[in-house]
Amino acid sequence: MNMIVPLTSLRPGEVGIVVNLQGGPNFRSRLYAMGLVPGVTIRVVNVYNPGPVVIEVGGARLALGKGMASKVLVRKL
Repeated sequence: MNMIVPLTSLRPGEVGIVVNLQGGPNFRSRLYAMGLVPGVTIRVVNVYNPGPVVIEVGGARLALGKGMASKVLVRKL
């Protein structure tokens, strides 16, 4: 099942591979600096409603606001 979906549609414990970042150059460079680049595997740790999506990437945990997370497209594994 190789569905490409926004990061916000993954539930805690689910894993995906970053495919695309749908934003301007400042948005992309900010996420690149955090290690969130196309091809990297991420795992959703927790989703707070309302609130951020907490993910694990490269051994580090990051919290992304819903707006940012909705612009990160992932291939669900």
